[in-house]
Amino acid sequence: MNLLTVEQISKSYGELQLFSNISFGINKDQKIALIAKNGSGKTSILNIISGKDSTETGKVTSRKGITISFLEQEPDLNPNLTIEETIFASGNAILNVISDYDEAVKNPDDAEAYQAAFESMDRLNAWDFETQYKQILFKLQLTDLKRKVGVLSGGQKKRLALANALINKPDLLILDEPTNHLDLEMIEWLEAFFKKENITLFMVTHDRFFLERVCNEILELDNNQLYSYKGNYSYYLEKRDARLEREAVEQHKGKLLFKKELEWMRRQPKARTTKSKSRIDDFFDIKAKASQRRQEHEVQLELNMERLGSKIVEMHNISKAFDKSVMLSKFDYSFTKGERVGVIGKNGTGKSTFLNILTGRETVDGGKMVIGDTVKFGYYTQKGIPQKQGQKVIDVIREFGDFIPLKKGRQISAQQLLERFLFDRKKQYDFVEKLSGGERKRLYLCTVLIQNPNFLILDEPTNDLDIVTLNVLESFLLDFPGCLIVVSHDRYFMDKIVDHLFIFKGDGVIEDFPGNYSDYRAYENSKVMEGRQAKAAEKAEKTQWKENDGNKKLSYLEQKEYSKLEKEIQKLEVEKKELQSKFTDERLSGDDITQLSITLSEVEQKIEAKTERWFELSAIQEG
Repeated sequence: MNLLTVEQISKSYGELQLFSNISFGINKDQKIALIAKNGSGKTSILNIISGKDSTETGKVTSRKGITISFLEQEPDLNPNLTIEETIFASGNAILNVISDYDEAVKNPDDAEAYQAAFESMDRLNAWDFETQYKQILFKLQLTDLKRKVGVLSGGQKKRLALANALINKPDLLILDEPTNHLDLEMIEWLEAFFKKENITLFMVTHDRFFLERVCNEILELDNNQLYSYKGNYSYYLEKRDARLEREAVEQHKGKLLFKKELEWMRRQPKARTTKSKSRIDDFFDIKAKASQRRQEHEVQLELNMERLGSKIVEMHNISKAFDKSVMLSKFDYSFTKGERVGVIGKNGTGKSTFLNILTGRETVDGGKMVIGDTVKFGYYTQKGIPQKQGQKVIDVIREFGDFIPLKKGRQISAQQLLERFLFDRKKQYDFVEKLSGGERKRLYLCTVLIQNPNFLILDEPTNDLDIVTLNVLESFLLDFPGCLIVVSHDRYFMDKIVDHLFIFKGDGVIEDFPGNYSDYRAYENSKVMEGRQAKAAEKAEKTQWKENDGNKKLSYLEQKEYSKLEKEIQKLEVEKKELQSKFTDERLSGDDITQLSITLSEVEQKIEAKTERWFELSAIQEG
């Protein structure tokens, strides 16, 4: 079933043509990703199909009655509302019923209103829905429901907008970089959520694992042509390479044919027949095709690196806390030459604090840090380039000099350097505020690298960069001879670049894991499997008596236990229902929800254990 059709849409800004006459369709249950280079108009396409922007040509048609939600890179939320009010302000019918029920609970004297609200909750199965939406908020670490949107960080606002979109369960969900500002655990949960839910997706993302595991179709916008690949990221790479090979062969044939036709044109006399005029018309078509060139310029990184001495960075018993939140606790580590460290952990566990301490932007509460004389840090932060009104792209680079040193004593001008970072001469004189998000990140990366660091720190470097630029950055980092620390939620990027991980567990605990992210996940999964196997072995041991003694009867104590278990299980079931009903209380704080979830989990485990024992004793009783 078709949900939305895009016909011949175009967009330009002044003389810059982003795309023209683009057409495609979105059908129910498709999970489509749009891939293109930075500055090609990916976000503009999302804005047009979501209705936030208009097209210069063509039209967008959506199926009557469908709901569409759009997760923007920078969501526009009302700063005066709380998290909970933002959720309830979305216009969702079930949320309105829950809101009415909460109001009825506050006014118990109005029995009629309470009864109507209770029946509406039953009719729409809103009890389960409320539990689900609170679980989504919990997974996205938005547990303080009374907190105002105006005091949230950019990442928290993005997560709130994502939660809103997921809770409303639209017919079509449009996502612009959904994994930005999510930690690894959240991303993996979101992947599982999208796999499980029957939801139609159209997204822009640079997360290649996400593309691999979630998407079943990829659209590539390349040189104003749209190509469709009915498969995941691996399928796309395979078919795209085959397409480029075919195009190269066709281009070569076209050039040979053009050469032949050009010779014929030069030999022809001025007076021509109708037949020759037709061939002349064809010649100009052949010439146009032969003259086409692929814009395959890639970022070229070959900057000079300062020599790194034997002493690099030593951290001795480093401690840091903010109020009662411990970030580092007596942390010891000495970095060695060529070390590549990945940093992972939940938000708020101290990753950014660690980087700020390392670069001297944050003081320590205790311990000592020694930095070698030859160490030169290059720190790529999430904040990006400081905005200066009226500053042009070329001015950003010229702040570091008109000429930049390269390897082997060579140098290039600021203009030439920008061209290597895919900013042509015309683009260099654009104002920075006119650049796309990805182009600004690429320019910022340029400013960090031209300072010739030998200890490179990258805090979420993959956000907003296109896949082509990511591949080139990965190649550069693999050859980078200095020290490297990467904080990233991009698992594909981490797997390719780092040799070991600092895992921030919280409360100042940092685990040094010898391997990349996939190695770590495999290790964690193996621990879970070992736990399950141990539990299964224990269960088998308990039930082995059935094989050894089929005529065993319940002892006096076992009979008492059997009778007691029935009552205990019934009591626990009542306790479970009471706990579940407490989730509907709007006065619950984030800590309350967390504690309730823990208590509910403990009760469920007790029910499972006692029920298992009851079945064991029941089997003996019946025997």
